[in-house]
Amino acid sequence: MHDIRAIRENPEAFDRGLARRGLDPLSSQILSLDADRRARIAQAETAQAEQNKASKEVGAAKGRGDEAEFERLRALVARKKADIAQLQAEAAQMDERLTRMLMEIPNLPLDQVPDGKDEDDNVELKRWGNPRSFDFEPVEHFQIAGVQPGMDFKTAAKLSGSRFVLLKGGVARVHRALAQFMLDLHVSKHELEETWTPVLVLEDMMRGTGQLPKFGEDSYQTREGWWLIPTAEVTLTNTVHGDLVEQATLPRRMVAHSQCFRSEAGSAGRDTTGMLRQHQFEKVEMVSITDAQGGVAEHARMTACAEAVLEALDLPYRTIALCTGDMGFGARITHDLEVWLPGQNAYREISSVSYCGDFQARRMNARYRPGGGGKPEFVHTLNGSGLAVGRALIAVLENGQQADGSVILPAALHPYLAGATVLGADGRLI
Repeated sequence: MHDIRAIRENPEAFDRGLARRGLDPLSSQILSLDADRRARIAQAETAQAEQNKASKEVGAAKGRGDEAEFERLRALVARKKADIAQLQAEAAQMDERLTRMLMEIPNLPLDQVPDGKDEDDNVELKRWGNPRSFDFEPVEHFQIAGVQPGMDFKTAAKLSGSRFVLLKGGVARVHRALAQFMLDLHVSKHELEETWTPVLVLEDMMRGTGQLPKFGEDSYQTREGWWLIPTAEVTLTNTVHGDLVEQATLPRRMVAHSQCFRSEAGSAGRDTTGMLRQHQFEKVEMVSITDAQGGVAEHARMTACAEAVLEALDLPYRTIALCTGDMGFGARITHDLEVWLPGQNAYREISSVSYCGDFQARRMNARYRPGGGGKPEFVHTLNGSGLAVGRALIAVLENGQQADGSVILPAALHPYLAGATVLGADGRLI
């Protein structure tokens, strides 16, 4: 959510930021509504003062026995009361419109974000690892012989419909091992606090991180009113919802492994085979809560944490700076990590690490008290996948596939699989 005071102080800078996002200028529209709202508030305050004055004079007129003045003042008090109610109602309606407008405008990019219209204008920052040379034609994960017994789309469709999967046997164990490995790495090496959160949240929590009101169709809501989280970013970030924390407690670095749920409303026809894009999936999510000064450095740190997972799994990847036209709604800067998938002969996103500034904090009313004194300030928030577990499974299977249909598994997972090093062509761990 944007700061109306910042827009009042520098509307040109606000519009320049929107232009970099490919949006038309909005400051004049916002400030016009803001001026009308403030005028109604001022008029209501003036009417309230006039009502208060007239109310005091009513008693004096009655005491003097001046019936005409008494009746005039009584009528004036009644009119002012009605005027106040009308003005306050209009101001409240305008405030609601203004708040909704400010909540539906995307965050403004940092200066260092590359300009561009779409993913073709993203900038590669780093490339790690060399894609493996195969002496056979590599296939996609769901086509590998050793994977097929443990990746059952037909039964999942019977249970839940399309875009679900039932994992079994060795494949299920590798999937679970990946999540455990990621958590252990982030906790022991990266000093993140392991957290377990609900997957059902109140509407205010979805609003706090920007999923609502603009992107409600991308998520699922229960009949009782709870929302299923599309990512643990929602729960981890909202741990400071409505709070005033001490600056000395920042940064707060958290990590959670959770089920995630997305309707994929805007992805019709994309990645319909395999488990690359599912309605239900698992992620290990990182969230940091910082002060106003620490956000950019924390973004670099969080990107490195996600990269470390891929490097430990020996998976080739590249790090991409998203351009202004490809960034998510709440981000000021985003780095995507794309892992190499030989079955597709392409790099595909496996993590997105974003710095949001105080954009989410304003929605959550989450502040910190500066250590040196002064007025409370809004916290700054960051989030990033560390990693998407299902996509990591795809990458491990495709990069480790062998000509006989087996899969050689990364050394980092061996301790989590009771020493097994291979997913056999029959789907069993060896």
